[in-house]
Amino acid sequence: MRSTRTPASPRRGRRRTLLAAGGLVAALALTATACGGSGEDTAGGEPGATASQAGGNADGGVRIPSDIADRLKEHGIDVDDWKDGGWQDWDKDKWLSEAKDFVNPVIEGLWKPERMQSAKEADKTVSTKDASAGQGVSDPEPAPVEATAEKTPYHQNAAPVGKVFFDSPEGPSVCSGTVIKDVNHPGKSNLVWTAGHCVHAGKKGGWYRNIVFVPAYNDLGKSEAELGSANATEIAPYGNWWADWASTSNGWIEGGSETGGAGAAYDYSVLHVQPEQGAKSLEETVGAALDVDFSAPSAAEAREMGAWGYPAAPPYNGLKMFKCIDEPGRFSLSPSLPTMYRIGCTMTGGSSGGGWFRVVDGETKLVSNTSIGPADNTWLAGPQLGRDAQSLYENMSETYGGR
Repeated sequence: MRSTRTPASPRRGRRRTLLAAGGLVAALALTATACGGSGEDTAGGEPGATASQAGGNADGGVRIPSDIADRLKEHGIDVDDWKDGGWQDWDKDKWLSEAKDFVNPVIEGLWKPERMQSAKEADKTVSTKDASAGQGVSDPEPAPVEATAEKTPYHQNAAPVGKVFFDSPEGPSVCSGTVIKDVNHPGKSNLVWTAGHCVHAGKKGGWYRNIVFVPAYNDLGKSEAELGSANATEIAPYGNWWADWASTSNGWIEGGSETGGAGAAYDYSVLHVQPEQGAKSLEETVGAALDVDFSAPSAAEAREMGAWGYPAAPPYNGLKMFKCIDEPGRFSLSPSLPTMYRIGCTMTGGSSGGGWFRVVDGETKLVSNTSIGPADNTWLAGPQLGRDAQSLYENMSETYGGR
């Protein structure tokens, strides 16, 4: 049984109009030339699971740190064969699930435009049973909010937003992500925020492969027919950025499932990326990055949030950026799990990992990311980002940010 939807109040509608006119949308229009904690324990004193990865030489060659090479060999993987297609071996015994057993060497030319378009959405559809399980600590289901297309060019209206591509056992897959600031490397961040399920399969799998971030994908919002004649800069105006380091929460790794599961409340990830070509940082190249709000405000305190992403499941096709703005409510899959945020939104799979933003003292900040939603695509839920998420972020910045 589905829970009763609560119609949007006139008060909510008025506030959303004011926000669109001068708040969240305007604050996110960052041009490319502008420069709660859950109480979750983490293994080994680490703030989360961090995966060290291999870099790539400018000529496309692969260099893999000796410790990673040794671990790959322990799993029966020939390092020399990895780039030449060895990564396509998803045998369960060789699917690297240990936190540090993850390698993502640059493979130049792998993510061609046509391969990007073939990528399937990384969907995390929560079942009706699970969606109603936590109603004792959840607010009434929100009324659907129709997603609206972001204005083009994206680099002038939502420069920090982009797509995350990766390979899973099912083939090329896609999520959304956001360029975030690096507190220890101001103005030169190489950090991207996305969902945990966009980098790791959860408790029954391991790390995904060939993870790249493409900021302002399809910058002009062209149709599928138009993209047939589009040049590379129109599809990927800032190029492809390979994840050379990745972190997600132990909560996701230990509890995540195909429908989110208990890991949904911890479904977040930070990537450190490097350009497939070039030397400048991601923030310098894109010209924009957002702070992350780790204060984990209550749904009532947050008042308004906006979710941005590239929905890829019907009726969308993953080629264009969309957004939803709504007042968040509380959502919990279980009284024993941290409460999540929930907003009305019709975006589908592919928007997973896309940032949720709120305006704090006139500045747009990332406050959550898309994690799960129902089969009828009427709402989205995202984790609160508190102490543990902040520790994961700080560890990434301090340990890997300067590499």
